Amino acid sequence: MNEEKQVIVALDVASNDEMLQMLKKIHRPGCYVKVGMELYLQNGADIVRILKSEGYSVFLDLKLHDIPHTVYRAMKGLARLGADMINVHAAGGAEMMRAAAEGLGEGAQSERPICLAVTQLTSTDQTMLENELLIKRPIDEVITQYASLAYSSGMDGVVCSAWEAQKIKNQTSSEFLAVTPGIRLTDDDAGDQKRVASPAQARHLGSDYIVVGRSITAAADPEEAYQRVLDDWRNQTWKTTN
Repeated sequence: MNEEKQVIVALDVASNDEMLQMLKKIHRPGCYVKVGMELYLQNGADIVRILKSEGYSVFLDLKLHDIPHTVYRAMKGLARLGADMINVHAAGGAEMMRAAAEGLGEGAQSERPICLAVTQLTSTDQTMLENELLIKRPIDEVITQYASLAYSSGMDGVVCSAWEAQKIKNQTSSEFLAVTPGIRLTDDDAGDQKRVASPAQARHLGSDYIVVGRSITAAADPEEAYQRVLDDWRNQTWKTTN
């Protein structure tokens, strides 16, 4: 796989103009980008069409979570946009995930987009899981259970922390994709993320793709920051030197 296509830049901005300005600063034509709820809901499906027409690969990060029939119909429509990767939330259950994969397959113009399930947000920790969500199990057990359910429901992979990637692959398949947000360069602030990793750590831990936001987009020089992330992702010495 093209290593540059394994680094997904999170375009966490609100408008089309901000998006285009950010892409100009990053200066990586045709790179992989993530369109989340903020950008999509305020600007609509044209955002995806614009990015695809400019040659970018697109991860449409909407985390759909609804009844199976609604998700099926939504995915059937979203597939026509040409996004390369789309996700749902695994908490919606097996029937919903099967419906999502079916809708994507029926709506796709050619190859079906990669369909992922979110296990737990990287802002979730054990305390939140127990005290707010009332799930009294270890967080890694909950995540691997969600991942196993996603695998058996026909998902292509999961969105998870890098720290759970290998355990998920061990429990499912080495081919089951691990797409990992919560990526920070070692000298960056973790912000509101709880389970963070550097690009090199993520690769060593089993990630297939990394999603990087503020470490690139909030940098003084986004182009230079992107290259630092890519160089760290390519770092083959992390295991022996860390």
